[in-house]
This record gives sequence, structure tokens and C-alpha cells, in this order.
Amino acid sequence: MNAELNNIRGFEVVPGECVGYIGAYMTSTQYEVDAQLAAEESFLFLTNNFQPTGDGKDAWIFDLDDVLLSTVPYFKMHHFGGTKTNRESLEAWMKEANAPAIEHLLTLFHLIRGRGLKVFILSSRAEYLREATVENLIAVGYHGWTDLILRSEEDKYTCAEEYKAKQRSKLVHQGFHLWGIVGSQWSSLGGYTTARRIFKLPNPMYYEY
Repeated sequence: MNAELNNIRGFEVVPGECVGYIGAYMTSTQYEVDAQLAAEESFLFLTNNFQPTGDGKDAWIFDLDDVLLSTVPYFKMHHFGGTKTNRESLEAWMKEANAPAIEHLLTLFHLIRGRGLKVFILSSRAEYLREATVENLIAVGYHGWTDLILRSEEDKYTCAEEYKAKQRSKLVHQGFHLWGIVGSQWSSLGGYTTARRIFKLPNPMYYEY
């Protein structure tokens, strides 16, 4: 819980006594209910507040992993964060392009597109994973995004919060109006140049910084 509240930061592995709880939660109906509520609140905010600017540059940002696509199958093989993993192992799994969609976020994705907003997917995945990522997204039902922003070699060693804030700043300087961000990590939501509203999905399996 304190990891979710951003009180505990920078952990590399989930404490052994928490692994069972996290595994049970991430595979439970409660996780699905929590994801559904976050998606519903996101769309409710848009329904109640969105006024098109008329310039075609109203935008919404989604993070990718554990927002649009689930990494639960990978972390299930690694004790839900209780076993230390490395980037190479995770990226090898990502290259297989078999991550399932998080269904309530798939619905939200298309609802937001249907309201005429430009959808940007902003991820910490490396640029070389683009082909596999696009293949995976399309296979599970995503299409029509405006841009998929992945981490370049230039940003390889930049912390996630700074990298994502910089990419959002670029969008704002291009004239886009950021209405909302959905992320599963606090680093996806913090920093400068944020949106009118941010929405956090639960993700106690790892900490991205």
C-alpha cells in the first residue's frame, strides 16, 4: 500500500512477505474492479469537462505497460516482483509481442478517440522495441493512436519522470492541449508539463524511476 501511495520508492524487489498479497491482488477481481473504476473516472472527467478547442490538437496520453498492455504474465513468472529481474529479460519478453490488453483501458482508449482527441502513447520502452510493440498493440485491439513515443538512445539514461516530462513538454510546444494522462507509475504522472487531470492505475509489482 505504501508503495502505491509513493511513500516507498526505488525498491528493486518486492519484500518476501508482500509477494503473496501482490500476486493475489494482481490476478484478482479486485484489480479488475480498480482498473475499471480508474477508466470510468477518466471518461467521466472528460465527459463533464471536455470542450474542444477547435484546432484539432486536444490530446490524451496513455502510458503503455500495465496501462494498455499488461506485464502480469511476465511478473507472474518472477514471483510478482519478488525476484530481481533485469531489463534484458523483460525486453526479451516484450519482443514476443504477447502481452494481453487491460480490457477496461482498451475500452477507454477507443472512447477517448471517439471524442476526437489525439491519443499519444508515451512509454519507457526502448525504440528498438517499436515493431514488436506496434504488433502487440494491434493484435489486442488498439489502433488509431497519433504517435507512439519510445525511449531513444539519447534518453537511455534519463530517469523516467524527467524523460516523460520532457516528451510532454515537446507536445505542448507543438500546440497540443493535454487533457489527461493515465499511468501505472508515479514517474509517468509527475514532473513539469502535466495534464489537466492525471489518473493512476494500481501497480505494486515494480517501481520505475
